[in-house]
Amino acid sequence: MARRPLLVGSLIFLAILFVFFWAVFLASRQDADGPIIPGGSEEKIGLVRIEGVILDSKETLEELEHFASSPSMRAILIRIDSPGGGVVPSQEIYEEIRKIRDKGKKVVVSMGNVAASGGYYIATASDKIVANPGTLTGSIGVIMELANVEGLLHKIGVESVVIKSGEHKDIASPFRKMTPLENKLMQQVLDDVHDQFIEAVAKGRQLRLSEVRSLSDGRVFTGRQAKAKGLVDELGDLQDAVRITAELIGAHGEPRLVETKKRFSLIEFLRDEFWGKIGATSLPGRSVQLNYLLSF
Repeated sequence: MARRPLLVGSLIFLAILFVFFWAVFLASRQDADGPIIPGGSEEKIGLVRIEGVILDSKETLEELEHFASSPSMRAILIRIDSPGGGVVPSQEIYEEIRKIRDKGKKVVVSMGNVAASGGYYIATASDKIVANPGTLTGSIGVIMELANVEGLLHKIGVESVVIKSGEHKDIASPFRKMTPLENKLMQQVLDDVHDQFIEAVAKGRQLRLSEVRSLSDGRVFTGRQAKAKGLVDELGDLQDAVRITAELIGAHGEPRLVETKKRFSLIEFLRDEFWGKIGATSLPGRSVQLNYLLSF
């Protein structure tokens, strides 16, 4: 008899846990931009969403390749709501969009609340960029954040011992301060990656390098400011982006948006929603990572 209350309590706890995770699942699947346009046209546009911190490119590349290889998909619309993320995944998605355009398929970007840094880098590969007037975009720059726990180790009486075969092998070690020379070497790395960003924007937006460089100090712009500076093409919401995409492909009637069915992963959801920028930062035990990331 004593076990019955414990059993009942356990069942109630499991039920609450189930309801919580089901709510999380539904929230992750909710379309924040309203219903997908059904339309009466046979024209189809593939919709790809890039949301949250960009930590990996695999899923986005698979979606892009799927729509790019489908003859029934006349164009691809990318909805970006991201502060950016890792340099490499941002560059990989950028390059895939360029390849798709080279094959003759139109790609349009619609910006949500934020499409900054790596999110903006990706957008510049498209045929057209549509931003809301209040979208936060730009942030053309590179950041590397390193933790230094040397003082903490001294306080608790722990000493770090490093054995290395090259002078700068532990250049980003969290257990000691960088030397002036090491700071200079790392700054040269960041400057080179920053130049790659500037070149990508100049190429994608058909602007002079000097124009882009003057805007590439990491500052953010509203969608309206970005349009005035030539960083985006049009102001509007997702539905406006659909209309612009339809005009680009000469669609008759409103096209039908098609999204791939994404596999839900609780681990990935928690990583994207709660780990976020912390996960993109170099902490003790993590490898050094360069980021095109809006750091707020």
